[in-house]
Amino acid sequence: MWIKSESFFRFFFSMKKETINSYFTILAGSFLFCAGLNWFIVPLGLYNGGTVGISQIIRTLLDLNVDFDIAGILNFLLNIPLLMLAFFSFGRTLFFKTLFSLVTQTIIFTYLPIPQTPILNEYAISCLMGGILAGTGVGITLKAGGSGGGLDILGLYFTKKNKDFSVGKFTLIINAMIYTMCAILFELPVAIYSIVYSMIYSFSIDKTHLQNINTSVLIFTKNKDVCEMILHELHRGVTYWNGVGGYTENDTYVMYSVLSKYEVRIFQEKLKEKDPDAFVTITKQDQVLGNYEVRL
Repeated sequence: MWIKSESFFRFFFSMKKETINSYFTILAGSFLFCAGLNWFIVPLGLYNGGTVGISQIIRTLLDLNVDFDIAGILNFLLNIPLLMLAFFSFGRTLFFKTLFSLVTQTIIFTYLPIPQTPILNEYAISCLMGGILAGTGVGITLKAGGSGGGLDILGLYFTKKNKDFSVGKFTLIINAMIYTMCAILFELPVAIYSIVYSMIYSFSIDKTHLQNINTSVLIFTKNKDVCEMILHELHRGVTYWNGVGGYTENDTYVMYSVLSKYEVRIFQEKLKEKDPDAFVTITKQDQVLGNYEVRL
């Protein structure tokens, strides 16, 4: 037992400070997401979108007499095949961070007390508060390089297979089906207020994560594999030309690409593997025209 504990602590302290901070950020994001739902949305009988929403509907239909909300556990079970998809399609970093996010969400969902009576009786205000908390939680999880699993993984997988696929449209279609089901199974106002919450939730994610912000990336590197990485791993276009260092007069590659804020984080991690000494400038772009695919 001591040997196992010693190995764990050796592994923990060998992790980079940035990596450890990202896991604490994901933990905070999981708490905010669950708090937004358990404190403001669940007490009013409203529903989230995605696999969490599906889990909540199943929980309501099962109507089990238990002392805790089983939606978190159901959500984790639904995500098991999606986690395997993430592991084989996107690598270990996204897999482990997504797994950590799902495990912490499951624990918090299960044990975070749900008020017997709504904290706020006004539906609109509750949707506002719940959407801001939950959306901010998911947003900072994405900024930390993690994911809440569910439709994010499935959407990213289809995008990888088909460059014309839109994660945003896919999510909208699935959520439309979920809220249509809410309207059929429950009262119509439940579906309407759930949609209001979902809109505020999505807006908060965008403002926190800034995934819709495009950036231009200028890279100075001596490793041409960086170009291949952008083309074949990020699936983005890149232009490069030969340059010469002003001080060293050594040959170098100058590369230019346009990436979303979310892709920039992935790019930074992959660049450390290809060329940790590369010099990079990143500039926000207000508008991008031409053959550029927007990925939500």
